[in-house]
Amino acid sequence: MHTQVVRGFERLLAAARAVVAPRQLTESAVCGTVGAAIETATGDVFVGVCVDTASSLGFCAEHSAAAAMLTAGQSEIVRMVAVDRHGAVLAPCGRCREFVIQLDEANADTLVMTDLDSSIALRELLPFR
Repeated sequence: MHTQVVRGFERLLAAARAVVAPRQLTESAVCGTVGAAIETATGDVFVGVCVDTASSLGFCAEHSAAAAMLTAGQSEIVRMVAVDRHGAVLAPCGRCREFVIQLDEANADTLVMTDLDSSIALRELLPFR
């Protein structure tokens, strides 16, 4: 059975999947097990990967993608998606949800892909800020 990808997320999903490349950096650090892609209000797409460390000093793929976006001088996110090492869609963790919504007031309306055939506004994932 083939599931149709939520309209407007095809390019983002492909971009997030393209950056997933798990690798062991050191005995206590691994990266690339999760990939994320965000689309800004100007239509630009930024990607990032997670960095996991034994001491919890790492960061999520959404943070990495957002940092690239901020470096490029943008802050408003229209759509975002994250995927695991197998390409399955992941909803952003609470830390990522709060992080993104604080970057730009308009990000409350960011559409977040929650599985292949659905998305939800970030404000609905954070109803009691």
